[in-house]
Amino acid sequence: MISRRKTWAAMFVLLMILMRDFGADSITCHQTEYKMGEECCPMCPIGKRVKADCTEFQNTFCSPCTDGTFMDLPNGLKRCNPCSTCDSGAGLKEKQQCVITADTVCEPMEGFYCTDLKSGGCSVAQKHRSCEPGHYISRNGTASTDTECSECSSGSFSDGTMLSCQPHTQCEKENLHLIKAGTASTDAECGGKSSNITGIVIGVLFLVIFLGTAIGGVFLWQYHKNTKPNICTKQQKPQRDQAEAEEQGVCLNAQETAN
Repeated sequence: MISRRKTWAAMFVLLMILMRDFGADSITCHQTEYKMGEECCPMCPIGKRVKADCTEFQNTFCSPCTDGTFMDLPNGLKRCNPCSTCDSGAGLKEKQQCVITADTVCEPMEGFYCTDLKSGGCSVAQKHRSCEPGHYISRNGTASTDTECSECSSGSFSDGTMLSCQPHTQCEKENLHLIKAGTASTDAECGGKSSNITGIVIGVLFLVIFLGTAIGGVFLWQYHKNTKPNICTKQQKPQRDQAEAEEQGVCLNAQETAN
């Protein structure tokens, strides 16, 4: 009998211990409280942390966050969270400075877009893509979207930085020589105007021929003028004495004879 009573007593003690542990574990605190042992302590407000937990006789003691830390939610924590930094090497810049009630807010730098949003800001940014030659920028990148590129159609070109592809220069339509055909990334190369060059060359040749002819004509005229023979006419003067008569020749200049 005594042994049976001891067994029942041991079982009763064990049951009480289990019930106590179960009761402690089953304590449910309000959403504005946190559990500390067998107590439900009031949480500290945003911007503060727990400096001392509550007890049966006193409330939770809270302390403001120090510089460089923040707490943006009601909490039962002993430490505030460290403020984030915006890493320029990761394409981020500061949009809003850290305060004790809110963390730093970062945003993408110029030329970057956000790939991971965080609390109204950005935690990871990536550089906008660059379009390859032969493609144009069909849509500029923003702080939240990447750049979009499209391929140029036949007969047009872009070096990759243009907002639209440009048509190749039509050398023939501009009366120019085609030196190098255009590609998807470069324009056509044209030479000088052929008709103008030909016209100038022909004009110069005609001018040279005309001047040469004119100068040659002047020289020939001068030459013939100076080399014309004198025309000699024989005139017989009246003579009183036939014996003394002699024939006299008078040479007249060709110009005088002509006159």
